[in-house]
Amino acid sequence: MLSHVLSAALWGVEARLVHVEVDAAPGLPCFNVVGLPDTAVRESRDRVKSAVANSGFEFPLNRRLTANLAPAHLRKEGPGFDLPLALGLLAAVGAVPAGALEGRLFAGELSLDGSLRPIRGALGMALEARRKGLRWVALPTANAHEAAGIEGLSVAPLESLAGAVAWLSGGALPGNAAPTLVGPPARPAAVDFRDIKGQEAAKRALEVAAAGGHNILLVGPPGSGKTLLARGLAGILPEPREDEALEIALVRSSSGEGASGAHGAGRPFRDPHHTVSAAGLAGGRRRAASRGSHPGPRRCALPGRTPRIPQGRLGGAAPAPGGRSGGAHEGAGLGPAPGAVHGRRRDEPLLSRCLSVANSGAEGS
Repeated sequence: MLSHVLSAALWGVEARLVHVEVDAAPGLPCFNVVGLPDTAVRESRDRVKSAVANSGFEFPLNRRLTANLAPAHLRKEGPGFDLPLALGLLAAVGAVPAGALEGRLFAGELSLDGSLRPIRGALGMALEARRKGLRWVALPTANAHEAAGIEGLSVAPLESLAGAVAWLSGGALPGNAAPTLVGPPARPAAVDFRDIKGQEAAKRALEVAAAGGHNILLVGPPGSGKTLLARGLAGILPEPREDEALEIALVRSSSGEGASGAHGAGRPFRDPHHTVSAAGLAGGRRRAASRGSHPGPRRCALPGRTPRIPQGRLGGAAPAPGGRSGGAHEGAGLGPAPGAVHGRRRDEPLLSRCLSVANSGAEGS
């Protein structure tokens, strides 16, 4: 018997609909998963087998089981296909009414005892379900709040495989999760802008950039307060609009932080380490061209606080020795200052997108 379940695969920060087809046919006992699965998806066979047995259902040991994840050209990653595979298997052997699976999207990782664990990208999957005109999305309870604020979509928070089967068989409907797309109130900034003494020109430039949503580049010697000013910027940015809050929640969900995120509500702020590579800063595709991208610090900071870019990461330029620029070096007859050479090597397209270049000197710091 053939069954059909809907699920979704992450593609960057968004999701793409996946049709999970499970066929239980007479033959040598085996369980194959096809459709470009990664290692975590292939290993789901063992998790599904144990979860089905430990949830009180009989695993079909005398059947040849084949699961197809379509479209086959789309890379399937992560353990989120455990729940749809298990439900498709049970529907193929008649333990779940096949009609109950229609119009519903399922995603979740199974433990060996049949309980459900949280997954990445639940919000993107719910948005894809709404785009495709589906009525329900069933997610682990830990992820249900991410999708609960989406208009026109009902969310079923599930605790276990047994609870999902009971619901599909006409049991009690799981209570809808409270709609909290952005999460709890934002945590205060690490640095209060009022506590920064001096640096009036740089502070004014930061205020203009925050009010207008512009880029800003802080240039100055080490210890002049550039990092302190950048951290203080987090506390003066306006609250995100509804569309921006949804985008922020989408990025957080796909990165595994959940829609509320480890950083609370409000605009995100990232402070990457000074040794981060250009690829690590931007994030991007991994290994295969068919895979989705993993958001890096730069993507996680949008649409909000552009991350504090470490020295030497502007346009691939090498860091200036000592981080200094201009000054008496050239006036002393020693040739162009190292900082001046470094400045000329920065990409003009980057500088042209900065509203202000604030020379944050040591006064008042």
